[in-house]
Parts: sequence; C-alpha cells; structure tokens
Amino acid sequence: MAILGVAVGSAGLLIALSIVHGFKSVINEKVLGFAPHITIQTTGTDPIFRADTLETFVLEFDGVEKAQTVALAEIMLQSRTDISGSVIKGVDPAGDVTDLYNYIHEGDYDLSVNENGLPGIILGTALARNIGAEIGSTVTTYTVDGIPTPFNSPEIVQFYLSGTYQTGIERFDDAFALADIQYVRNLLRLGQLQGTGIDIRSTSAEQIESLQLEFERALQFPYVSETIYHRYRNIFAWVNLQEQTIPFVISVMVIIAAFNLVGTVLMMVLERIRDIGILKTMGAKNKSIRRIFLLEGLFVAGVGLTIGIAIASLFNWLQGTYQIIPLAEENYYMSYAPVEPHALDFIIVSVVTIVLCALASWFPARFAAKTDPVKVLAFGK
Repeated sequence: MAILGVAVGSAGLLIALSIVHGFKSVINEKVLGFAPHITIQTTGTDPIFRADTLETFVLEFDGVEKAQTVALAEIMLQSRTDISGSVIKGVDPAGDVTDLYNYIHEGDYDLSVNENGLPGIILGTALARNIGAEIGSTVTTYTVDGIPTPFNSPEIVQFYLSGTYQTGIERFDDAFALADIQYVRNLLRLGQLQGTGIDIRSTSAEQIESLQLEFERALQFPYVSETIYHRYRNIFAWVNLQEQTIPFVISVMVIIAAFNLVGTVLMMVLERIRDIGILKTMGAKNKSIRRIFLLEGLFVAGVGLTIGIAIASLFNWLQGTYQIIPLAEENYYMSYAPVEPHALDFIIVSVVTIVLCALASWFPARFAAKTDPVKVLAFGK
C-alpha cells in the first residue's frame, strides 16, 4: 500500500504538471499566433494619417520581424439569412503579421477578387455560423456613424466568403473578420496612406515586453503602444493561475503518500522487534539498525517512484497520440487535454519524493535503533 501510495502520488503530480504545461503552451501558441504581438494606435479616434511613414520607422527597430498598417472597425455583417455585429480588420491581401492561415477551417486564406468582382473575406467559424454564411456566399458589410439620414448614409462593401478559421477561442471565432485593407479603408472613408494602427510581430515572444518599452520611449503623442499580454491579460492570467495552483494542490498527494511510510515502516519495526533485539545482542550498532529501516523506506520510495514515472510516461504517450481525454472546446479553448512533459519536472518530483520518503522513514528507523534488547528478550516485547 505504501508503494502504491507513492506511485499514485508521484504519477498524479507528473501528469498534472504535464497537462498544465500543455495548456499554457497551446493557449500561448493560439493567442500569439492569432493576434499581433504589439499594436501602435492613436489615443483618440483619429486615424494615423501617414501610416506608411510610421510603418517604415517601426521596421528599423531590432527585434521587429514584421510590421504592417491595418484598418480596424466595428461593422454590421449580413448574409442572406441573418445579421450580426463584428470587428473587421483590413490587412495586406498577401497576408498579415499573424499566423491566422494556420487556423483555416474551411475554404482558403484568400482575400483576392473572384470572377464576380467581389473581394474575399475570412470569418471565424462561429461568426459565419451565426449569420448563416457558407463558403462562396455573399456577405455585405456596412458601417453607420450615428443615426442614418439622407446626408449620413452608411458605407457598404460586399464580399464573398472565401474561408473560415477556427482557433477554439470563442472571443476570436465569434466576432472577427479579415479583408483586404483597401476595401476596409473604403468602409471607414480613409485615404490610401491612412490606417487605424500598426500591427507588429516580434522575432520572439521573450522580446515583446522590452520592444514595447522601446516604442514607448521613441513614439511621441498621440501614439500609444500595447502588447498582446496586456490586450488579452485575462486569458494569460487564467493560464498562469492554473500553472501556479494546480501543482501545489496535487503536491499534497505526494506528501500524504510519503507520510504513509511512517505507518508502514513502523509496522515493519514492530513485526521484527525480537529480531532487532537478537541483532543488538550480537553486537549490531544503533547506526546499522537505523540504516536497515531507512533503506527499507527508500526501497519503497524508489519502487513507488519508478511505477509512478512509468504511469505518467504511459499516460503522456497515450494522450499525445490518441487524445483519450476530450474537452469541451467552448470552455477550454481546445478539443482535448494537451500534454507537455518537462524533464525538469521529473527530476524535481523524483528528488522531492525521495527526500520526503527518507524523512518519513527516519522516525520509525530511529525508534528501531533505540530498542532495548534486554527488555525485548526478557519480556518478549
């Protein structure tokens, strides 16, 4: 039972750590791939009037992999069956600074004009489903600034649905559209050199914060910069909370398993009390007796830990290969529990388990070493 307790405790902790690391990696990969790492905008509602100049300036910074002028707006999106509000982002038709093309679910990443003269638009799967749009169907977009009147008519642009994407993150898939920037400029009545912001991709995620600080020092009013970590801080906070709390909670299993050894080794001592008395009358020292039961406790810990590591490794392989634990994508942002085992976790869990088991074995081993052979042999106790 002691071996089983150590095995279950260590396996549970290793599996939990692997899943938490997997969650963090998948969420970070999706968010960092979907959204620009840094955005530069104006403080008010005014557009950037010479966005091309600012884009050239940004590209001179070390650590900037890509930079692109974008036009972002809130619009109404309508198909033949339904209508919904959305946010549309205009980008270069050749592609933007994100990895959105990796999440194409149906159709193609294509913003070019089709044979009917309609430019392509890409919608999130949830948004396309909400308005009843299918690949190839016509989608009408329009903006309204205030109350529509004969002197304040909405700007209207029609697109065809060329593709849908699915990240598994509802706030991304439910209200976002991507189109050629020149048509979005028409919706916003912007000039050809204007935009609402500059999207920036960093060469590495580790440079995002430091790069944003450089922009803060270099840019003057009215420009402001914002990182992806600040824009989606609630998602990153949720992931970090799991990573910090779950290992602590599961670690209790290892502690309980280790202290089960106290009872197990103590029972071994009581069962062998007469043998201990005989050994001591033959000249065995307290140190030798204590070592016997410490080694017994470490043996239990070693076997249990080996079994636990084997269970955790088998689970990680099965989950990574066959996805045996499915998840509700609308709640967890992914369709199955991801696993990402780290060698350092296995080392730390092994060391902590051995140390705890050694400490748990110390008390009964010390009790055995202090046994008085005269009393044991004289009274049979």
